[in-house]
Amino acid sequence: MMNVLCVFPTPGFELHLTFSNGERRRFDVRPYLDKGVIRELLDFSRFSQVRVVAGTVEWPGEIDLCPDTLYEKSEPLLAECPS
Repeated sequence: MMNVLCVFPTPGFELHLTFSNGERRRFDVRPYLDKGVIRELLDFSRFSQVRVVAGTVEWPGEIDLCPDTLYEKSEPLLAECPS
């Protein structure tokens, strides 16, 4: 399992992620925004509150995504994740 070390939200509802193996990847959250509690993230001010917790990403209200899903459903990203 790859752990998330760094996350940066984009205005297009994507997450730029750095994983524990050093890979930088882009995860599109848009396909998930119509499901369950993740609907709350349609508000970009809330979406942008994402942070790394225990190797995955989490938003206030204990909304999170599985790190395996983040890795497997993401694409390689060439730009560095900001600190």
